[in-house]
Amino acid sequence: MARVAILKTSSEKVLEDYSKLMRMVDYENSLPKKNKTILKLNLSWTLFYPACSTPPWQLEGTLKTLREDGYDDILAVENQTVVTHPWKGAYYNKWLPILEKYGVEFQPLTDVEWISYEPKTEMLAIHEIFNEILIPKIFVGSNMVHLPTVKTHGHTTTTGALKNAFGGLIPKYRHHAHKKIHEILVDLLAIQKEIHKGIFAVMDGCVCGNGAGPRTMEPFIGNIILASEDQVAIDAVAAKIMGFEPLEIDYIKMAHDKGLGVGDIDQIEIIGMSKKEFEKLNFKFKVKKSPVIKWDQILRKKTANIKWLHKLLFTSPIFKIFIFASEFYHDRFWYPLVGKKKIEEFMRTDWGKLFEKYEYGKFPEYKEVKDWDPY
Repeated sequence: MARVAILKTSSEKVLEDYSKLMRMVDYENSLPKKNKTILKLNLSWTLFYPACSTPPWQLEGTLKTLREDGYDDILAVENQTVVTHPWKGAYYNKWLPILEKYGVEFQPLTDVEWISYEPKTEMLAIHEIFNEILIPKIFVGSNMVHLPTVKTHGHTTTTGALKNAFGGLIPKYRHHAHKKIHEILVDLLAIQKEIHKGIFAVMDGCVCGNGAGPRTMEPFIGNIILASEDQVAIDAVAAKIMGFEPLEIDYIKMAHDKGLGVGDIDQIEIIGMSKKEFEKLNFKFKVKKSPVIKWDQILRKKTANIKWLHKLLFTSPIFKIFIFASEFYHDRFWYPLVGKKKIEEFMRTDWGKLFEKYEYGKFPEYKEVKDWDPY
Protein backbone atom coordinates (compact mmCIF):
# COMPACT_ATOMS: atom_id res chain seq x y z
CA MET A 1 0.00 0.00 0.00
CA ALA A 2 1.24 3.48 -0.87
CA ARG A 3 1.96 5.85 2.01
CA VAL A 4 1.57 9.62 2.10
CA ALA A 5 2.54 11.68 5.12
CA ILE A 6 0.55 14.82 5.91
CA LEU A 7 1.18 17.25 8.71
CA LYS A 8 -0.57 20.39 9.79
CA THR A 9 2.04 23.05 10.40
CA SER A 10 2.62 26.72 11.15
CA SER A 11 5.16 29.37 10.23
CA GLU A 12 6.80 28.98 13.65
CA LYS A 13 7.64 25.30 13.32
CA VAL A 14 7.58 24.52 9.60
CA LEU A 15 11.30 23.64 9.31
CA GLU A 16 11.07 21.11 12.14
CA ASP A 17 7.84 19.76 10.69
CA TYR A 18 9.47 19.16 7.30
CA SER A 19 12.08 16.98 9.00
CA LYS A 20 9.39 15.12 10.91
CA LEU A 21 7.32 14.70 7.74
CA MET A 22 10.11 13.22 5.64
CA ARG A 23 11.25 10.84 8.35
CA MET A 24 7.70 9.63 8.99
CA VAL A 25 7.70 7.97 5.58
CA ASP A 26 11.27 6.67 5.90
CA TYR A 27 12.47 8.81 3.02
CA GLU A 28 16.03 7.54 3.39
CA ASN A 29 14.87 4.14 2.15
CA SER A 30 13.78 5.83 -1.09
CA LEU A 31 16.97 7.83 -1.69
CA PRO A 32 20.26 5.88 -1.53
CA LYS A 33 22.96 8.15 -0.05
CA LYS A 34 25.67 6.84 -2.37
CA ASN A 35 23.96 8.52 -5.33
CA LYS A 36 23.76 12.19 -6.28
CA THR A 37 20.49 13.68 -5.00
CA ILE A 38 18.90 16.25 -7.29
CA LEU A 39 16.35 18.73 -6.01
CA LYS A 40 13.96 19.65 -8.81
CA LEU A 41 12.66 23.05 -7.78
CA ASN A 42 9.36 24.37 -9.07
CA LEU A 43 9.48 27.71 -10.90
CA SER A 44 6.13 28.59 -12.42
CA TRP A 45 6.87 32.32 -12.54
CA THR A 46 10.12 34.24 -12.56
CA LEU A 47 8.49 36.80 -10.27
CA PHE A 48 7.46 35.92 -6.73
CA TYR A 49 3.80 35.09 -6.24
CA PRO A 50 2.36 33.07 -3.32
CA ALA A 51 1.97 29.30 -3.99
CA CYS A 52 3.32 29.70 -7.50
CA SER A 53 6.83 28.32 -6.96
CA THR A 54 8.82 26.44 -4.30
CA PRO A 55 8.73 28.71 -1.20
CA PRO A 56 11.98 29.26 0.73
CA TRP A 57 10.83 27.35 3.83
CA GLN A 58 10.07 24.27 1.72
CA LEU A 59 13.54 24.37 0.20
CA GLU A 60 15.22 24.98 3.56
CA GLY A 61 13.16 22.37 5.41
CA THR A 62 14.05 19.72 2.83
CA LEU A 63 17.73 20.67 2.58
CA LYS A 64 18.14 20.91 6.34
CA THR A 65 16.79 17.37 6.71
CA LEU A 66 18.96 15.94 3.93
CA ARG A 67 22.11 17.49 5.38
CA GLU A 68 21.31 16.37 8.93
CA ASP A 69 20.81 12.82 7.67
CA GLY A 70 24.12 12.61 5.84
CA TYR A 71 23.33 13.45 2.21
CA ASP A 72 26.53 15.02 0.89
CA ASP A 73 26.13 15.13 -2.91
CA ILE A 74 23.16 17.42 -3.57
CA LEU A 75 22.40 19.57 -6.62
CA ALA A 76 19.45 21.95 -7.11
CA VAL A 77 18.11 22.38 -10.64
CA GLU A 78 15.43 24.20 -12.57
CA ASN A 79 14.73 24.66 -16.25
CA GLN A 80 13.88 27.56 -18.49
CA THR A 81 10.57 28.00 -20.28
CA VAL A 82 9.60 30.47 -22.94
CA VAL A 83 8.35 32.74 -20.13
CA THR A 84 10.62 31.99 -17.11
CA HIS A 85 14.30 32.60 -16.36
CA PRO A 86 15.94 30.19 -13.87
CA TRP A 87 18.52 32.58 -12.37
CA LYS A 88 16.12 35.49 -12.00
CA GLY A 89 13.48 33.14 -10.60
CA ALA A 90 15.97 31.75 -8.07
CA TYR A 91 16.65 35.32 -6.94
CA TYR A 92 13.07 36.59 -6.70
CA ASN A 93 11.93 33.43 -4.88
CA LYS A 94 14.84 33.71 -2.41
CA TRP A 95 16.40 30.33 -3.14
CA LEU A 96 20.01 31.38 -3.57
CA PRO A 97 20.95 32.33 0.04
CA ILE A 98 19.41 29.05 1.26
CA LEU A 99 21.38 27.00 -1.25
CA GLU A 100 24.55 28.85 -0.26
CA LYS A 101 23.83 28.23 3.44
CA TYR A 102 23.66 24.47 2.88
CA GLY A 103 26.47 24.34 0.35
CA VAL A 104 24.36 23.37 -2.65
CA GLU A 105 24.97 24.52 -6.22
CA PHE A 106 22.13 25.88 -8.35
CA GLN A 107 22.24 24.51 -11.90
CA PRO A 108 19.93 25.73 -14.69
CA LEU A 109 19.17 22.80 -16.95
CA THR A 110 19.76 24.94 -20.02
CA ASP A 111 23.48 24.65 -19.33
CA VAL A 112 23.85 20.91 -18.85
CA GLU A 113 24.38 18.12 -21.35
CA TRP A 114 21.18 16.55 -22.69
CA ILE A 115 21.31 13.06 -24.16
CA SER A 116 18.99 11.02 -26.32
CA TYR A 117 17.00 8.40 -24.45
CA GLU A 118 14.82 5.54 -25.64
CA PRO A 119 12.38 4.35 -22.93
CA LYS A 120 12.03 0.66 -22.24
CA THR A 121 8.38 1.17 -21.25
CA GLU A 122 5.72 1.60 -23.92
CA MET A 123 4.94 5.30 -24.23
CA LEU A 124 1.45 6.80 -24.55
CA ALA A 125 2.18 9.98 -26.50
CA ILE A 126 5.71 11.30 -26.19
CA HIS A 127 6.88 9.79 -29.50
CA GLU A 128 3.93 11.42 -31.23
CA ILE A 129 4.82 14.86 -29.87
CA PHE A 130 8.63 14.83 -30.03
CA ASN A 131 10.93 13.46 -32.72
CA GLU A 132 13.55 12.65 -30.11
CA ILE A 133 13.41 12.17 -26.34
CA LEU A 134 16.12 14.17 -24.59
CA ILE A 135 16.96 14.03 -20.89
CA PRO A 136 19.66 15.70 -18.76
CA LYS A 137 22.66 13.37 -18.52
CA ILE A 138 23.08 14.20 -14.81
CA PHE A 139 19.64 12.70 -14.11
CA VAL A 140 20.73 9.19 -15.03
CA GLY A 141 21.53 7.16 -11.92
CA SER A 142 20.63 10.00 -9.56
CA ASN A 143 18.04 10.37 -6.82
CA MET A 144 15.26 12.85 -7.60
CA VAL A 145 13.42 14.96 -5.02
CA HIS A 146 10.52 17.03 -6.34
CA LEU A 147 9.47 20.23 -4.54
CA PRO A 148 6.01 21.18 -5.91
CA THR A 149 3.26 23.22 -4.27
CA VAL A 150 -0.46 22.51 -3.81
CA LYS A 151 -2.19 24.38 -6.60
CA THR A 152 -4.60 24.18 -9.51
CA HIS A 153 -3.62 24.23 -13.18
CA GLY A 154 -5.63 25.27 -16.21
CA HIS A 155 -4.24 22.44 -18.35
CA THR A 156 -4.26 19.56 -15.86
CA THR A 157 -6.77 20.52 -13.09
CA THR A 158 -4.09 20.09 -10.41
CA THR A 159 -0.32 20.22 -10.56
CA GLY A 160 2.11 18.50 -8.24
CA ALA A 161 4.86 15.91 -8.30
CA LEU A 162 4.14 14.50 -11.77
CA LYS A 163 3.87 17.92 -13.36
CA ASN A 164 7.10 19.02 -11.68
CA ALA A 165 8.99 16.42 -13.72
CA PHE A 166 7.61 18.08 -16.86
CA GLY A 167 9.93 21.01 -16.20
CA GLY A 168 12.99 18.80 -15.83
CA LEU A 169 12.71 16.15 -18.49
CA ILE A 170 11.70 18.21 -21.53
CA PRO A 171 13.66 21.18 -22.91
CA LYS A 172 12.24 24.63 -23.53
CA TYR A 173 9.86 23.56 -26.32
CA ARG A 174 7.76 21.46 -23.94
CA HIS A 175 4.70 23.63 -24.63
CA HIS A 176 4.06 21.28 -27.57
CA ALA A 177 3.14 18.64 -25.00
CA HIS A 178 0.00 20.61 -24.06
CA LYS A 179 -1.67 18.78 -26.94
CA LYS A 180 -1.62 15.55 -24.89
CA ILE A 181 -0.44 16.78 -21.53
CA HIS A 182 -1.98 14.04 -19.36
CA GLU A 183 -0.43 11.25 -21.42
CA ILE A 184 2.93 13.05 -21.46
CA LEU A 185 2.98 13.32 -17.65
CA VAL A 186 2.42 9.57 -17.39
CA ASP A 187 5.17 8.90 -19.94
CA LEU A 188 7.57 11.08 -17.97
CA LEU A 189 6.85 9.22 -14.76
CA ALA A 190 7.65 5.94 -16.52
CA ILE A 191 10.93 7.43 -17.75
CA GLN A 192 11.77 8.66 -14.26
CA LYS A 193 11.32 5.17 -12.88
CA GLU A 194 13.83 3.92 -15.44
CA ILE A 195 16.56 6.53 -14.99
CA HIS A 196 16.50 7.45 -11.29
CA LYS A 197 17.77 5.35 -8.40
CA GLY A 198 15.11 6.84 -6.13
CA ILE A 199 12.25 9.33 -6.41
CA PHE A 200 10.65 11.31 -3.60
CA ALA A 201 8.31 14.29 -3.40
CA VAL A 202 7.93 16.93 -0.71
CA MET A 203 4.89 19.13 -1.34
CA ASP A 204 4.13 22.48 0.25
CA GLY A 205 0.53 23.36 1.08
CA CYS A 206 1.29 26.03 3.65
CA VAL A 207 0.15 28.50 1.02
CA CYS A 208 -1.89 26.97 -1.80
CA GLY A 209 -3.14 28.34 -5.11
CA ASN A 210 -6.81 28.25 -6.17
CA GLY A 211 -8.32 29.22 -9.50
CA ALA A 212 -6.45 30.07 -12.70
CA GLY A 213 -3.21 28.26 -11.95
CA PRO A 214 -0.32 27.83 -12.13
CA ARG A 215 0.23 31.60 -11.88
CA THR A 216 -2.78 33.91 -11.62
CA MET A 217 -4.29 32.25 -8.57
CA GLU A 218 -6.01 33.19 -5.34
CA PRO A 219 -3.60 32.43 -2.46
CA PHE A 220 -5.13 30.13 0.15
CA ILE A 221 -3.59 29.43 3.56
CA GLY A 222 -3.62 25.64 3.84
CA ASN A 223 -1.09 25.06 6.66
CA ILE A 224 -0.26 21.54 5.46
CA ILE A 225 2.80 19.76 4.07
CA LEU A 226 2.96 16.36 2.35
CA ALA A 227 5.61 13.80 1.43
CA SER A 228 5.74 10.43 -0.33
CA GLU A 229 7.89 8.23 -2.54
CA ASP A 230 4.75 7.48 -4.62
CA GLN A 231 4.36 10.37 -7.05
CA VAL A 232 0.85 9.36 -8.07
CA ALA A 233 -0.33 8.91 -4.49
CA ILE A 234 0.90 12.31 -3.30
CA ASP A 235 -0.78 14.01 -6.26
CA ALA A 236 -3.98 12.07 -5.58
CA VAL A 237 -3.98 13.04 -1.91
CA ALA A 238 -3.29 16.69 -2.76
CA ALA A 239 -6.10 16.64 -5.33
CA LYS A 240 -8.49 15.20 -2.75
CA ILE A 241 -7.53 17.89 -0.25
CA MET A 242 -8.11 20.56 -2.89
CA GLY A 243 -11.63 19.20 -3.36
CA PHE A 244 -11.28 17.10 -6.51
CA GLU A 245 -11.90 13.41 -7.13
CA PRO A 246 -8.42 12.10 -7.98
CA LEU A 247 -9.43 9.31 -10.35
CA GLU A 248 -11.46 11.82 -12.38
CA ILE A 249 -8.23 13.64 -13.24
CA ASP A 250 -6.82 12.00 -16.36
CA TYR A 251 -3.12 11.91 -15.54
CA ILE A 252 -3.76 10.40 -12.10
CA LYS A 253 -6.16 7.79 -13.51
CA MET A 254 -3.80 6.86 -16.36
CA ALA A 255 -0.78 6.52 -14.07
CA HIS A 256 -2.82 4.45 -11.61
CA ASP A 257 -4.09 2.14 -14.36
CA LYS A 258 -0.55 1.65 -15.70
CA GLY A 259 0.67 0.62 -12.25
CA LEU A 260 3.05 3.56 -11.93
CA GLY A 261 1.61 4.52 -8.56
CA VAL A 262 -1.60 4.55 -6.54
CA GLY A 263 -4.31 7.07 -7.39
CA ASP A 264 -7.14 5.45 -5.45
CA ILE A 265 -7.45 7.18 -2.08
CA ASP A 266 -8.84 3.99 -0.52
CA GLN A 267 -5.55 2.24 -1.33
CA ILE A 268 -3.35 4.93 0.22
CA GLU A 269 -2.23 4.88 3.85
CA ILE A 270 -2.33 8.37 5.36
CA ILE A 271 0.16 8.90 8.16
CA GLY A 272 0.58 11.96 10.31
CA MET A 273 -3.12 12.44 10.89
CA SER A 274 -6.16 10.24 11.39
CA LYS A 275 -8.28 9.14 8.44
CA LYS A 276 -11.20 11.07 9.90
CA GLU A 277 -9.12 14.25 10.11
CA PHE A 278 -7.89 13.74 6.54
CA GLU A 279 -11.42 13.26 5.22
CA LYS A 280 -12.43 16.60 6.74
CA LEU A 281 -9.81 18.41 4.66
CA ASN A 282 -11.56 19.96 1.69
CA PHE A 283 -10.35 23.31 0.38
CA LYS A 284 -13.15 23.39 -2.23
CA PHE A 285 -10.92 24.69 -5.00
CA LYS A 286 -12.26 25.42 -8.47
CA VAL A 287 -10.17 25.38 -11.64
CA LYS A 288 -10.23 28.43 -13.85
CA LYS A 289 -8.28 29.20 -16.99
CA SER A 290 -6.30 32.33 -17.60
CA PRO A 291 -6.85 33.94 -21.03
CA VAL A 292 -3.44 32.64 -22.08
CA ILE A 293 -4.24 29.01 -21.29
CA LYS A 294 -7.77 29.33 -22.65
CA TRP A 295 -6.60 30.60 -26.03
CA ASP A 296 -3.71 28.16 -26.15
CA GLN A 297 -6.18 25.30 -25.82
CA ILE A 298 -8.63 26.79 -28.33
CA LEU A 299 -5.99 27.41 -31.00
CA ARG A 300 -4.34 24.03 -30.57
CA LYS A 301 -7.68 22.23 -30.78
CA LYS A 302 -9.02 24.24 -33.72
CA THR A 303 -5.84 23.77 -35.78
CA ALA A 304 -5.02 20.19 -34.77
CA ASN A 305 -6.32 18.77 -38.04
CA ILE A 306 -5.02 21.63 -40.20
CA LYS A 307 -1.38 20.64 -40.17
CA TRP A 308 0.04 23.55 -42.16
CA LEU A 309 -1.72 26.11 -39.97
CA HIS A 310 -0.84 24.33 -36.73
CA LYS A 311 2.80 24.17 -37.80
CA LEU A 312 2.76 27.84 -38.80
CA LEU A 313 1.34 28.97 -35.46
CA PHE A 314 3.39 26.80 -33.11
CA THR A 315 6.64 25.89 -34.90
CA SER A 316 7.55 29.12 -36.66
CA PRO A 317 8.59 32.62 -35.52
CA ILE A 318 4.89 33.49 -35.36
CA PHE A 319 4.87 31.65 -32.04
CA LYS A 320 6.88 34.55 -30.60
CA ILE A 321 3.63 36.54 -30.70
CA PHE A 322 2.11 34.07 -28.22
CA ILE A 323 5.22 34.27 -26.02
CA PHE A 324 4.98 38.06 -26.00
CA ALA A 325 1.23 37.92 -25.27
CA SER A 326 1.79 35.60 -22.30
CA GLU A 327 4.59 37.73 -20.88
CA PHE A 328 2.61 40.94 -21.40
CA TYR A 329 -0.54 39.57 -19.77
CA HIS A 330 1.17 37.97 -16.79
CA ASP A 331 4.09 40.30 -16.04
CA ARG A 332 2.94 43.68 -17.28
CA PHE A 333 -0.83 43.56 -16.87
CA TRP A 334 -2.06 41.03 -14.28
CA TYR A 335 0.90 41.19 -11.90
CA PRO A 336 0.99 44.99 -11.36
CA LEU A 337 -2.79 45.51 -11.50
CA VAL A 338 -4.06 42.43 -9.64
CA GLY A 339 -1.16 40.36 -8.35
CA LYS A 340 0.54 43.04 -6.27
CA LYS A 341 -2.64 43.69 -4.26
CA LYS A 342 -2.90 39.99 -3.49
CA ILE A 343 0.77 39.90 -2.53
CA GLU A 344 0.24 42.82 -0.15
CA GLU A 345 -2.61 40.89 1.51
CA PHE A 346 -0.43 37.79 1.70
CA MET A 347 2.43 39.71 3.31
CA ARG A 348 0.17 40.51 6.26
CA THR A 349 -0.28 36.79 7.01
CA ASP A 350 2.11 34.72 9.13
CA TRP A 351 3.47 33.07 5.99
CA GLY A 352 4.02 36.43 4.35
CA LYS A 353 5.95 37.59 7.40
CA LEU A 354 8.06 34.42 7.24
CA PHE A 355 8.78 35.04 3.54
CA GLU A 356 9.96 38.55 4.38
CA LYS A 357 12.45 37.15 6.92
CA TYR A 358 14.30 35.33 4.16
CA GLU A 359 16.96 37.27 2.26
CA TYR A 360 17.12 37.80 -1.48
CA GLY A 361 20.88 37.86 -1.36
CA LYS A 362 23.02 39.43 -4.05
CA PHE A 363 21.55 39.47 -7.54
CA PRO A 364 23.33 36.57 -9.25
CA GLU A 365 26.04 36.92 -11.82
CA TYR A 366 25.52 34.35 -14.54
CA LYS A 367 26.27 33.55 -18.11
CA GLU A 368 23.26 34.37 -20.19
CA VAL A 369 21.00 31.34 -20.41
CA LYS A 370 21.21 29.67 -23.78
CA ASP A 371 18.47 30.78 -26.12
CA TRP A 372 16.94 27.39 -26.81
CA ASP A 373 14.79 26.97 -29.85
CA PRO A 374 11.22 27.22 -28.49
CA TYR A 375 9.62 25.75 -31.58
